[in-house]
Amino acid sequence: MFVIRPIKKSDLSTLMHLLKDSGHGLTSLPKDEKIIADKIEFSERSFDHRKDGPGGESYLFVMEEVFTGKIVGVSGIISKIGGFQAYYFYRLETETIKSKMINVEKKIRTLTMEKTHSGPAEICSLFLAPDYRNSQNGRFLSLSRFLFMAEDQEYFENEVIAEMRGQVNENGESPFWNAVGHKFMDIDFLQADYLTMKSKAFIDELLPKYPIIVDLLPEDAQKVVAEVHPHTAPARHILEQEGFQFKGLVGIFEPGPVLEAKLSNVRAYKESKVVTIKEISRQEIDSEVFIISTSGKKKFKATLGNIAFNADGTVNVQAVVATALKLKVGEKLRYVGLKAKKQVQTDLEL
Repeated sequence: MFVIRPIKKSDLSTLMHLLKDSGHGLTSLPKDEKIIADKIEFSERSFDHRKDGPGGESYLFVMEEVFTGKIVGVSGIISKIGGFQAYYFYRLETETIKSKMINVEKKIRTLTMEKTHSGPAEICSLFLAPDYRNSQNGRFLSLSRFLFMAEDQEYFENEVIAEMRGQVNENGESPFWNAVGHKFMDIDFLQADYLTMKSKAFIDELLPKYPIIVDLLPEDAQKVVAEVHPHTAPARHILEQEGFQFKGLVGIFEPGPVLEAKLSNVRAYKESKVVTIKEISRQEIDSEVFIISTSGKKKFKATLGNIAFNADGTVNVQAVVATALKLKVGEKLRYVGLKAKKQVQTDLEL
C-alpha cells in the first residue's frame, strides 16, 4: 500500500538514492544534491506560504510505501510557469509546398522559438522506481496531483501543460542537441541542462530566433522531434486518456512533446468529488479502485482504495485507507476513479 504526500527536508537522501535510477533527461530533477535540497525547501515554502492566486509555487510529492516508509516515486506541480525567468519552447509547424511544373509536393517542418513570462500551470518531475512500475502505480502517482489541484483551485492556472521527457540516450546525449544547440553554445547537453537550473538567460542570448528547418537536420535529429523517451511513453498515454493533447509545442533542448489541456477538462480533476465518511469498515469493500485523498485538511495525502456509497450521499471506507490518510468518521475525503468509467468497463469485459 502506498501514500502520496508532500515532500519534506528529511526525504533528501532517499530522494537522491531514488534518482540514481532516473537516467538522463529528467531535467527538472538533476542528480545534484544542492539543487534538490533547494527544490525541497521551495516546495515546503510553497505549501506553507501561499499568496493570492498562482505565483509560481512549486509543489513536490513523494510516493511512500506505508509499512516500510520507502520512497518509490516523486511528482510535482508548478502553479504557473514564467515569472522573472521566461520559459522557452519550440513551436513545431508543418507547411506543404508543391510545384505543378515538376510534379513535386513536400511537407516542410519548422521549429520556431517561443517564450513566456506568464504561462500555464505545469505538472512535472514524475519518476517512479523501476521495480514499482505498473499501470496502477504510475497512474496513481500521476493523477493524484489533480485531486490536490481540485482542493485548491484558486492557486493554479486553468491552462496546464506537461513537458514530456525527450529522447536522450544512456550516455546523456541528445541527437537534436548535437545538431542544433551545440552548434550555438559549444557545450554538451548535460551542461546546458544543468545551467538552466541556475539561469535560462543563455537560451535567449545564444539560440537562434529564426525558424529551424527540421528537414535539413541530420536524420537522427529529425527522428526525435516530438518523440518521448521510452520510459515516458506510459506517462504520455495516461495523460492523453485524461484529456491532454499535443498541439505543437516541444522542448527546447531535447524536443519531447509538450501536452496541453484546460485543467477544468482533465478527467481526474473535473470528476473528483468530496463526500463525508459515515463508517470506517474493517470488512472488504467490493468496488472499483479509487484515488482517495484528504479534503479540507492542511496536509494533503492520497492513497488507493475502495469506497461503498450510501443512499444518503455519504460513504464507507476501509480502515486501512482511513488509517493511511488519518481520517475519522464525519470528516470529508475527495475521490475519483483510478480509471475513466469506459476503461473500468473495458477491464471488466476482458
